Amino acid sequence: MTDTSLEIGAKDGGRVNLPLFLISGGFIAGFCLLALFNLDALSGAVDWGFNIAATYFGFYWQLLLLATFLIGLLLCVLPGGKAVLGGLARPEFTVFQWGSMIMCTLLAGGGVFWAAGEPMAHFLSPPPLFGAEAGTAAAVNPAMAQSFMHWGFLAWAILGSLSTVMLMHYHYEKGLPLAPRTLLYPVFGDKAINGPIGLIADASSIIAVVAGTVGPIGFLGLQVGYGLSDLFGVANSFATQAVVIAALVLLYTVSAMTGLSKGIQLLSRINVVLATGLLLFMLVAGPTGFIFSTFFSGFGEYLGSFFGMALYRGDAGLFGAPGWLGWWTVFFWGWFMGYGPLMAMFIARVSRGRSIRSIIIMLSVIAPIVTNFWFTIVGGSGIAFELENPGTVAAAFEGFNLPAALLAITQQLPMGFLVSVLFLVLTTIFVATTGDSMTYVISVTMSRDGHPSMPVRIFWGAAMGLMAVILISVGAGGVSKLQSFIVVTAVPVSLLLLPSLWDALRITLAKGKTG
Repeated sequence: MTDTSLEIGAKDGGRVNLPLFLISGGFIAGFCLLALFNLDALSGAVDWGFNIAATYFGFYWQLLLLATFLIGLLLCVLPGGKAVLGGLARPEFTVFQWGSMIMCTLLAGGGVFWAAGEPMAHFLSPPPLFGAEAGTAAAVNPAMAQSFMHWGFLAWAILGSLSTVMLMHYHYEKGLPLAPRTLLYPVFGDKAINGPIGLIADASSIIAVVAGTVGPIGFLGLQVGYGLSDLFGVANSFATQAVVIAALVLLYTVSAMTGLSKGIQLLSRINVVLATGLLLFMLVAGPTGFIFSTFFSGFGEYLGSFFGMALYRGDAGLFGAPGWLGWWTVFFWGWFMGYGPLMAMFIARVSRGRSIRSIIIMLSVIAPIVTNFWFTIVGGSGIAFELENPGTVAAAFEGFNLPAALLAITQQLPMGFLVSVLFLVLTTIFVATTGDSMTYVISVTMSRDGHPSMPVRIFWGAAMGLMAVILISVGAGGVSKLQSFIVVTAVPVSLLLLPSLWDALRITLAKGKTG
C-alpha cells in the first residue's frame, strides 16, 4: 500500500495508517463533541439511525447469525475441520489460557450485570413469544431460555467462528493483512486490500468496536459509582464515576501495552479464577437445587424453542416497527456483530496451532454453554429469591436498574457485603479484559506491519476512557445514545461478515481435499 503513513520509531512498532486513524478517530471525536454540545441533535440522529437499522436489517441479522452458527457446526464434521491453522505445529497458549482470553471478551460487556438483570427482566415481563404469566413459576423457563438465546450459541458464533477461519487462512497462509478488509477479499480481491473499500471496512469495524467497548466502560462508571454509594456511602457523583473510569483505563491500557502473552493473558486468568470462585460460592451458598433444575429445564426450553426465538419477528414482519424485538434481540445482535471482525482478529492471533474444529467448538459450543450456566447461577438465584419473597429483587430492579439488581441478589447470600464488593471488582476486571484486547486489536488494525506501536496502544486506550467520561458527563442520555448507536454501527459490519458464510466453507472443503 502506498497511501500516507505516519512513522513511529522502529523500536516501538510499525507505521500507523494515517487515513484510517483520521477517519475513525475523527468520527469518534465528532460523536463526543456533538454529545457534549448538542445532545438533542445527536439523540435525533441516533434514534433515526437505530429505527432504520432495526427495521430494515433486523431480519437479515437474524438469518446471518443463525446461518453462521449452523455452517460452523457443519465445518466441524467435515474432513477439513481437523486442519490446523496459524502456521504453528503446537498451540502458542494452553487450553486454559486460550479459553480464558476468549471467554472474557463477550462476558465483559455484560456478564455480571446483564446476567443479573436480563433473566429478571424477562421473568417480570415475559417475552411475547412465550406469553407466560409474569412473576410466576411458569415464567422461569421462558426467562432463562430468552437470556440463553441472547448470550448463547448465535451470539458467540458471530464473534469469530467463520471469520476467524477466513482471517487465519488468508493471513498466515496467504500473507494478507490481519485486518477486517481481508474479510472482503473473496468478493473484491486486491481492491479490498489496497483500495478505499478496505479503508471503509477497517474504519467501520473500528468505530463499531469502539462504540461497543466505550458503552461498557461508561456503564461501569455508573455501576461501580452506584455500588460504592450503596455499600460504602460514597457520593455517587460524576467525580466518583470519572475516577472509576480513570482507574479502569490505567489498568487495561497497561495490560494492552504489555501484549498478549503478558498483561492480556494474565488479566484474563485472574478474571476467570475470581469468577469461578464467586460462582462456586453462589452455587453452594445460594439456591443450589433451583439453579441446577432451572439450568436444565431452561436449556431444554432454549433448544426446543431455538428456531422460534432465533427467527421471531412478532408483529414486525420482514420490514416493520421493531418494538420488543428491536430493544432486545436486534440490540444484542448489533452489539455482538460490531465486535465480529476485530474479535476474529483477536481470536486468530491467540488461536495459532488450533484446528478449525477446535476453534469453532470453543466459540460456538463450549463458551455459550458456560455463559448460559453463568447466567443461571447469577440470574437464576435472583429469580429464586424473588419467587420466595416477592419484591426482594424486583423492587431494586425497578426502572431497569441493572447494578441494583445485582447487589440485591448478592446481598441475599451469606457474607453478602463481601460478595457484593468482589462482584464489583470482578465486573471491573471483566471490562478491563475487553478494554485491553480491543485496544490491542484496534492498534493492530492501525499498524502497517501488524506490530502496534506503544503510543498508538496508549492513545486508543485513553481515547475510549475519555469518550466514556464525556458521555457520562452529559447524563444517562449520553451512554444510552451510545448504546443505540451501537446498532447503527453494526449495519456496515454485518455486510463485512456475509462472505464468511461461503468462504469459510470453501476453505474447509479445500483443506479436506489436500489433507
